Amino acid sequence: MINSEKIGVVLLSGGLDSMVTAALAREQGFRLHALTIDYGQRHLRELQSAEAIAEKLGAERHVMLPLDLRQFGASALTADIDVPKSGVGNDIPVTYVPARNLLFLALTTAFAESSGSSDIFIGVNALDYSGYPDCRPEFIASFAETARLGTRQGVEGRPFSIHAPLQYLTKADIARECERLCLDPAWSWSCYDPTSEGMACGLCDSCRLRRKGFAEAGVEDTTSYADHPEEIED
Repeated sequence: MINSEKIGVVLLSGGLDSMVTAALAREQGFRLHALTIDYGQRHLRELQSAEAIAEKLGAERHVMLPLDLRQFGASALTADIDVPKSGVGNDIPVTYVPARNLLFLALTTAFAESSGSSDIFIGVNALDYSGYPDCRPEFIASFAETARLGTRQGVEGRPFSIHAPLQYLTKADIARECERLCLDPAWSWSCYDPTSEGMACGLCDSCRLRRKGFAEAGVEDTTSYADHPEEIED
């Protein structure tokens, strides 16, 4: 269904998942408004990617919002804590940023309401991911109800739809969608701990999951990695 008169508000981190999500929203005919949160993350390179993606996908509006979560710390992405490089484990990793998607979705909802939009797009995934609790389907469903109860738009009978088109896709599926949508993977940035030369490390959880997905999909990842282990293991 073409929604040429509708605005789709995309939470655009600059990562692979958010890029594919934004492209899917555009494919559905939504006019794109993008919100990127500069939360003090150590991988600032993704902010540059978000700007490039918004431009390449023709976003009508792109807001880069500062929110310094370094004041809270407690995460390897916002504090002086080593980013794990040994492989993806089963526990919630130290790269978890406390309540990040809860905060980000609240801000995206405010942006959507101010844009006159009822459609919010977020690139969360609950299959090939690092186990973050705010990526799970039950969280997304719960937040949609919270947004309905806590906004003027919601209580006036125009609730928000939280679109999570990658929710049940594997990273290989996402890599295939990236290729189908004619997106260059190098436009996006996934690494948690880039080198001083600006290359993706190749060893953090995010790099491992990304590389494994592209390898399983048989799709070329045009990103440059500093380390190239022969096998990417979970």
